[in-house]
Amino acid sequence: MTDVALGGLMYEMFGAAIKLAGPILVVSMVIGVLISIIQAATQIHEQTITFVPKLLVIGLMLLMMGSNMMETLSDFTIRIFNNMLG
Repeated sequence: MTDVALGGLMYEMFGAAIKLAGPILVVSMVIGVLISIIQAATQIHEQTITFVPKLLVIGLMLLMMGSNMMETLSDFTIRIFNNMLG
């Protein structure tokens, strides 16, 4: 495998990682900020309050987007194996 092909593969890998993890991380961060604002306004400083809403929202996102994420990951894996074989 040449340096150019390896560079292209690394670029695709980072793109796939952002495509797979990005939406979940962004939504988790937004939920965390919203709950932090609510906690600051109500002066309830319990660390476990943020856990349940994040868990529920991430679970719902995985249910909605899981098949698309799996398809993206399997397409990338097939592309890697095709590049390795020839």
